Amino acid sequence: QVQLQESGPGLVKPSQTLSLTCTVSGGSITTSYYAWSWIRQPPGKGLEWMGVIAYDGSTYYSPSLKSRTSISRDTSKNQFSLQLSSVTPEDTAVYYCARVRSPSMDYWGKGTLVTVSS
Repeated sequence: QVQLQESGPGLVKPSQTLSLTCTVSGGSITTSYYAWSWIRQPPGKGLEWMGVIAYDGSTYYSPSLKSRTSISRDTSKNQFSLQLSSVTPEDTAVYYCARVRSPSMDYWGKGTLVTVSS
């Protein structure tokens, strides 16, 4: 059973960088043909896909967030991370990590609320 767990600060100040880590258990992030994604959901709004890192380390980002988003990984810890720079209150959301088994996301973390506020 694959499990994903998000971790990171719950409060970030405007203009700073939001950093979250997803720890994966029950499966390796380097297993072929799987990818690992970040998704967010602002309060009262729908899910927004942010980006993905594939099993080979290649990355793809949402065009609307590409200039501010970076996804990386630490294979020794079986973790992948999200960095979102220059945050504003509009970046307040529940952030989820998920495994991608194309074309769907079959395992999700429980999500973590990040609030952007001074």
